[in-house]
Amino acid sequence: MNCIIIDDDATARLIVRQLCTKTEEVSVIEEFSSAIDAIKYLNENTIDLIFLDIHMPTFSGFDFIKTLKSPPKIILTTSDKNFALEAFEYNCVVDYLLKPITLERFNKSLQKLASFKQEETVDTKTKENSDYLYVNVDRRLVKIKIPEIFLIEAKGDYISIKTEAKSYIVHSTLKKIQEKLPSSLFFKVHRSYIINTSEIIDIEDNSVLIKKNVIPVSRSNKSELMKKLNLL
Repeated sequence: MNCIIIDDDATARLIVRQLCTKTEEVSVIEEFSSAIDAIKYLNENTIDLIFLDIHMPTFSGFDFIKTLKSPPKIILTTSDKNFALEAFEYNCVVDYLLKPITLERFNKSLQKLASFKQEETVDTKTKENSDYLYVNVDRRLVKIKIPEIFLIEAKGDYISIKTEAKSYIVHSTLKKIQEKLPSSLFFKVHRSYIINTSEIIDIEDNSVLIKKNVIPVSRSNKSELMKKLNLL
């Protein structure tokens, strides 16, 4: 991982740089005595990690973090333990190292960073998978983008999953398919229909218009649907 060091104390920067040389996990590509200079650098360069001192003249470490729209991971360094609670209010902060920093404590911080990175990778893969629905169609596994589904209709032992581009006939039930769909987006309006609420064009009496389809809404589900759409 590429990292930079931001600290107004030259000796403190040297210590962190020396600690970084004792591991292959991080590589120091630049260091700054001023947070403002670092901001200029970050506007033109992408890095993975920042070792950031909290106490700096004019512009503190916390001031610096607040200026970053998409901050990389940050390990704070300071001589004052009183800022620990405030430090972890920022999602980008991985750890809080008290000076003087020992090699043992430094390594623990990198282990913590590795755990964070691993969790993020898992979360990303989970999100990617959650954007799709996998169904069996004619003995083939078909991948359907969930936001593209606007209507699901029950047809006996089968369901019809409708997207703008295509309809898929699947041997399943509305109950099973509903369990795989985000409740924030999909709603069962009738025993035979699940709709994508973001695709509703019109609501009239006990029906909704989805694309060109007029879909019945059961009386028992209408009030819940209205609440879901924040309608009175």
